[in-house]
Amino acid sequence: MAATFVRTYPPAQPNPGPAFWFAFRKDELLVRQQGQDIALAYDDAGGMAALNPHAILYVGTLDDIACMACEVSAEQEVPEGWQAMNLRTFFGHVDEIVYGVAIYAFQLLHWQRHHRYCPNCGHQSIALPGGWGHQCPHCDHVAYPPVVPAILVLVHRGEEVLLVHKPGWGKRYSIIAGFVEPGESLEGCVQREVREEVNLEIDEIKYVGSQPWPFPHQLMVGFIARYVSGEAQPDQQELDDVAWFQRDALPQLPPSLSLARQIITTWAASQH
Repeated sequence: MAATFVRTYPPAQPNPGPAFWFAFRKDELLVRQQGQDIALAYDDAGGMAALNPHAILYVGTLDDIACMACEVSAEQEVPEGWQAMNLRTFFGHVDEIVYGVAIYAFQLLHWQRHHRYCPNCGHQSIALPGGWGHQCPHCDHVAYPPVVPAILVLVHRGEEVLLVHKPGWGKRYSIIAGFVEPGESLEGCVQREVREEVNLEIDEIKYVGSQPWPFPHQLMVGFIARYVSGEAQPDQQELDDVAWFQRDALPQLPPSLSLARQIITTWAASQH
């Protein structure tokens, strides 16, 4: 049975006793080693003392066990029996719910670290009860953890899929991506990005799924669309190649944790 995560918000406090700890050293999550496997840190506050945790947040419960997020010093050595993993590497070692908690913890810590002061007047902000928002006591400006929407779109033409390549990607190709601009719908962003990046017209835009992408705070929203017209040409400012590929002759693709990879593999399987 999959784990159940329930979010909590300040000023909620965890029950006494051991908790799951999501301890980050910069962008790395510290986890326990269990032979060839890994596990979340499960300790009480005293057991975590060796890591000198700070910026501690109570973020929710996982199967009724408290989940604590914290940071440790960049100079903190990894204790024996522990391992430091970035979130991309952590994917696949735990189920989707636990991975989602790690993403949530990472983004909240990033928010707390970078938004201590009011962006409007520079005064130190204070936490708002009942959520993760901050309010400035000087000018009353209110801010919440940002979520920046970005689209992914797979463009298909029969059994062919359009994939793009950016400098620095090596042999890897992916689908078109771009950030949503002010005053723009998700579907409008899909059409604009396809037109700007590869000079094509599309239709039959269909939503297929979404994924939080904590690098640092995107929400990826995935679509598929049907090719209508145009000759594929890469936008030289962002891309260095664009090509059509048969579903059974795909190039190197993004890692399995990414929504882009999931959209491509799902589409390819649907063509059989």
